[in-house]
Amino acid sequence: MEQISPLQEDANTPVLRFSITEDQVNNEFLRQGPVAAHLLQSSGAAPRLLVAFPAGNSAVGLWCVPGTPLQWASPQLMRAVRGVDAKGRELFGIETEFDVDGAELTIEAAVLSSARVLRVYQFNARLPAGVNNQVAFSADHVDWSRQRLDGQPGYALTLQALGGRVDTDRCGRISFHAAPGQRLRLRLVALCGEPPLRPMSLERLLRQPEAVPLRARQSLAFLSYEDKLLAGSWRFNTYFGRDTLMALLLLMPALTAEAVESGLAAVLARLSEHGDVAHEEDIGEWAILHGGAGAVYDYKMVDDDFMLAPVMAAYLLGQPEGHARGAAFLAHAPHAGPSHGAALARNLRHVLRGAAAFARRPAIDTLIHLKPGQQTGDWRDSADGLGGGTISYNVNAVLVPAALRAIDALFKSGLLAPYMAGAGGAAELAQVWEERVPALFHVSRSAEQARQAVRGHAAETEIAPAAALASLPDAALAFHAIALDDAGQPIPVMHSDLGFALMLQEPPAAMIERELGAIMRPFPAGLMTEVGMLVANAAYADAALRPLFGPDRYHGAVVWSWQQALLAAGLARQRRRHDLPASTHAVLAAAETTLWPTIHATQALGNSELWAWRWRDGACHMKAFRSDSAGADESNAAQLWSTVYLAVKPPGADAPAVNASVGD
Repeated sequence: MEQISPLQEDANTPVLRFSITEDQVNNEFLRQGPVAAHLLQSSGAAPRLLVAFPAGNSAVGLWCVPGTPLQWASPQLMRAVRGVDAKGRELFGIETEFDVDGAELTIEAAVLSSARVLRVYQFNARLPAGVNNQVAFSADHVDWSRQRLDGQPGYALTLQALGGRVDTDRCGRISFHAAPGQRLRLRLVALCGEPPLRPMSLERLLRQPEAVPLRARQSLAFLSYEDKLLAGSWRFNTYFGRDTLMALLLLMPALTAEAVESGLAAVLARLSEHGDVAHEEDIGEWAILHGGAGAVYDYKMVDDDFMLAPVMAAYLLGQPEGHARGAAFLAHAPHAGPSHGAALARNLRHVLRGAAAFARRPAIDTLIHLKPGQQTGDWRDSADGLGGGTISYNVNAVLVPAALRAIDALFKSGLLAPYMAGAGGAAELAQVWEERVPALFHVSRSAEQARQAVRGHAAETEIAPAAALASLPDAALAFHAIALDDAGQPIPVMHSDLGFALMLQEPPAAMIERELGAIMRPFPAGLMTEVGMLVANAAYADAALRPLFGPDRYHGAVVWSWQQALLAAGLARQRRRHDLPASTHAVLAAAETTLWPTIHATQALGNSELWAWRWRDGACHMKAFRSDSAGADESNAAQLWSTVYLAVKPPGADAPAVNASVGD
């Protein structure tokens, strides 16, 4: 058994400890000194124990043999500890004790490695070559351990039957048994040898460190470190470019300047030589498995490349400390490398190059496509998230022109003068994209076609159609497609990405009224349900597409917390405009009146990545996404961009605005 000792509390770094329960999954978070750990107890017919560490994006996990449903009790003890490996090298992690509602359990597999390895194992039960554990048995406990593939300190896991015993059968399966007549009580120790991250305190993160909601504040703290923000735990305990940028944009009114600059610096430090924003980083053992000696960056996404400029402009041109602080941030050169301004200029030139071809010759082939060989490229980054489309609405209709407007505004401010010679006609390029692109995504259905589609999809999703049918107009229904295919044909799936346009652009009044009118109808006419706004609705698509966007799909008819926040923030932005007619302001107000009650009603899961629903007793009822299956796409309990309700507030609440629009 590992020799461990508890960490002493430090008054200068308070202990962060909180719990989140989602259906049959209990999540326990602890951060203290060099320890940051997330314990996941997944109950049910295929129980699982997992501890994830932000250090190295590492994790250790135990999968139990499926059988009679098992329920883990919440830990009665959970503390940060220090241990050593067989070579005397220091490890950090947690010790915890909890009960099981049965007398025994049998372990099917133990996996100790990168969290990415555990994610793959959860999906297909396969392990990379060489990821093998050393196992030691005693009468009442089992120790699993291994060093990292490169010989560096690795991982250790101990499970002990307190007062019970351990058996193994001839197949090598390990069983834990309670004392006769008792329930099984377990002690778990999970340790990791990766270098600890340096956390940011709430006082350094938030302008108001006691801001509510509490769970969002705790989750943001757990995911915030000096050199990066983590996308979500347990599955994404590392840097993701898009997640960082979107979270910064929406959280900006609540964050300190130091926190915003730390997040932006992480993005700038990971740009490619051509200016691409890194989507994700491979670190720890996952990087070693893929041939890297250090961090390996993934540049396959396209949306994040066009998100950096609007977020930089929102901060540099809107932050209360003024232009002097922004200029100092751009001039700073970390680790004797290029300055932040020089790195940003690399990205801005990349944006200008990408936008120029369509402006010269507007055509399908000059739009921004997914990168060759990729199925994904924007935030809907599951295999079917765009329904086979290769030209994203979000990227082309919103992010490209928004990035161009941001470049123009930054140049006019003078902040970019030391780093770039000119704006490359950014405003003129933006105007072409704004005028020519949206019409390419136009989808229309006659009144009768719409009614037939809604009836059919209601039957497929087993939902009552009456409210949706009553909401449909007598005239044709129109909305923007989620994407185009290579031939320029729209993928006729209704979606929630209008929030990007409302947050980053100054859309025409007619477009706002048409698109809001479409998505704010009850599902399956629009996107609204009692449990929130869905991110996709394939009712108006053909039979081949509709199953790809069902309520069991990661980017299907499910609710993503941050997408609701994005729409809410966008609605508030548009309501501050003075150039919109009264009819548009009425539509915006009505949308807020519909949206915010569902946000308030779903706070139980509002801190998580996404949630699903089931139809029961004449209404939709929320449930955790895939918490009862072995799917690889289960939801994270703590998600970075779901903490944005620290800044995104309902109408009338005291929330400072972020001026994300930089158009004329």
